[in-house]
Amino acid sequence: MKTIFRWLDRFGYNHPNFGLPNLIRWVVYANVVVYVMDMVTNGMLSSYLAFYPAAVLQGQVWRLLTFVLVPESYSTTGLGPVWFFFSMLFYYYLGTALEQTWGTARFNLFYLSGVILTLIAGFVSYGLTAVFSPELSSVFSMIPITIGQVNFSIFLAFATVFPEAQFRVYFLIPIKSKWLAVFYLAMRVWSYMRLAGPALLLLLPVMLPLDLAAIGNYLLFFRSEVAALFGRARMANHHRNSAQTINFKKAQKELQQRRGYLHKCAVCGVTDQDDPNMEFRYCSKCNGYYCYCANHINNHTHVQ
Repeated sequence: MKTIFRWLDRFGYNHPNFGLPNLIRWVVYANVVVYVMDMVTNGMLSSYLAFYPAAVLQGQVWRLLTFVLVPESYSTTGLGPVWFFFSMLFYYYLGTALEQTWGTARFNLFYLSGVILTLIAGFVSYGLTAVFSPELSSVFSMIPITIGQVNFSIFLAFATVFPEAQFRVYFLIPIKSKWLAVFYLAMRVWSYMRLAGPALLLLLPVMLPLDLAAIGNYLLFFRSEVAALFGRARMANHHRNSAQTINFKKAQKELQQRRGYLHKCAVCGVTDQDDPNMEFRYCSKCNGYYCYCANHINNHTHVQ
């Protein structure tokens, strides 16, 4: 796997002109055209372009490419033009920001790998339903697989590159992209936890491979960031639970109980009990362990 990660990074660096500039723009344009045509033809165009694993196995191989043109709303009932417009605007913004930051080559690679993994996941889901849920196999063969998982991985990538970017949920509630991504992942986990017994066995072969495709595409390009995040969390947990930290906090608590305060300014004598909001610092230039309040940390005679 490390070889794949290195190859992706090296390929994007050595071939900066690889791919189609403004790729997400052309994908959005194509989705809009197909969506409008579907409104006229009652979904006929999407049904001819969408990715059905069973149809591909019967020789309709063009679906391996054309499913990218099919809007996600084609497989989502009850969502009209307003939702479609804002979803296209949303993913256009995400994709454009990523391409401007990464460059055309890296973004095209990211999108292409997402498409390939989605195709693989579609065939895996189709095969698993045929083995473990034969009663669902015929139903699943009629459900199109769209670019929803690719869009999901784009959103995760954006939340990692721009964690502080702010969106407004329902145009009212401000929320940072990193927390929106955490919320969305939690909802995906909850969707599995709600399933129990037969429902889990029936739907898991359909849902899991596609979600793993999106997560896998994300990890292909953000493995080091995710590893660093878990590494920092592990180190922080180790620090909190180490004997040195526990003993230090215990000694501070005992000192505060014995003296009645923890910090005291060496100039004015104010303590953290006198003013709980006061910040205290220790001077590194003084010869000894001298504490000063915020008013005197930069305004005192150094003890030598």
